[in-house]
Amino acid sequence: MDTTDLEGVLADAGLSPYQVAAYLAVLERGSATATEIAAASEVPDPRIYDVLRDLEAEGYVETYEQGPLHVRAHDPAAVLADLRGRAERFEDAAAEIEERWERPAPAIESHDASIVSRFETVLDGARRAIEDAADQVQLSVTPGQFDALGDALEDAHGSGVNVRLSVNTEPRTPEALPDPDALAATCTEARHRTLPAPFLVIVDRTVACFAPHPEAADRYGVLVADRTHAYVFHWYFLSCLWEAFEIVHDGRNDDPPIEYVDVRQCIREIEAPLNDGATIHASVEGTDTATGDPLTLAGRVTRVRYAGEPTETGVTPLVRLAGRATIVLDTGTGADGETHDVGGWGAIGESIEATRITIERIER
Repeated sequence: MDTTDLEGVLADAGLSPYQVAAYLAVLERGSATATEIAAASEVPDPRIYDVLRDLEAEGYVETYEQGPLHVRAHDPAAVLADLRGRAERFEDAAAEIEERWERPAPAIESHDASIVSRFETVLDGARRAIEDAADQVQLSVTPGQFDALGDALEDAHGSGVNVRLSVNTEPRTPEALPDPDALAATCTEARHRTLPAPFLVIVDRTVACFAPHPEAADRYGVLVADRTHAYVFHWYFLSCLWEAFEIVHDGRNDDPPIEYVDVRQCIREIEAPLNDGATIHASVEGTDTATGDPLTLAGRVTRVRYAGEPTETGVTPLVRLAGRATIVLDTGTGADGETHDVGGWGAIGESIEATRITIERIER
């Protein structure tokens, strides 16, 4: 260790700059007068006596009278023991910090929002949320971020979670998209956005993990566990990260049974055959909006309703479904039937908030 490093270590041990300089001068000479140590260490003469007394009190040196005040290095055993003890404490502290860092962070509590500075914190939060997913995941990621979440996505998709994946790439430095087998193993549907995009993961209509894209001026992350805030991110995902982009994987069935986790997507795909007179049978999993109790219903779709004006041809644009969007389900067996209004995420005017709709069969 060179002198500069040794000076740094002694300073870390609590010695002042004057004490460090004086002690090293004493070590070099073995013993000397106080004025000689002052000259060798460049400690001002009026200060040297106080400095030496402080070093003596700490066990580094001892002073004695032999005409003028003399000083010599004290047996370093105590000093060495102190330094080694400090080193051990630093090692223990480093090990403790590492152990605490590697502990799983607590899950985000309900009705909570946190601003964080490290993207890794957002990524870890997203991974935990995906691992706990029960119903649906929407995410916008780069190919590299997809790889980091791949295992969690594969487990979730394998357990029946509906996964909508938007992969975004940078046109100037394009990355290869995940291969078809990886997409089939991890998601229900995938689209490709050829523009940089924020990192976004939304899970089960409650948890959202967001970070700006790498070229953004501000670097931060947002972790949300709140249905209202997550709903805002959901519409950002649909309108900016999903709707307009190329489909690169669709693992849904072409023919019934066809499963939906988004009532608006269901309306857009069943509206045309329903208007043509088809009889559509569906089952719904969701909650009673009045009580919050889970329920399952099955019956016949009699109509769809939404706030925007329907188009005469083609699929109704998403923007026209931005307000109320309702499927009317007839579950009765009598002549008059028994109908239920089924809405989607955040349903207010409907009696049922659907989490999953399955079109069981279509009779044309």
